[in-house]
Amino acid sequence: MHLLKNASLIVVFCLLVMIVGCSPEVGSKDWCEDMKEKPKGDWTAGEAADYAKHCIIK
Repeated sequence: MHLLKNASLIVVFCLLVMIVGCSPEVGSKDWCEDMKEKPKGDWTAGEAADYAKHCIIK
């Protein structure tokens, strides 16, 4: 049972790393395009500030 729990944690960790690794770098052209498509109501304050800094005010 202990081995199964550890294996599950490793799988979850690997999935998280893959998801984060696939995200474009903040401020890149791809990131700006992704943010344009994301509803403004779903943006965090940090995302809004980064968008303004990197995508609007260059």
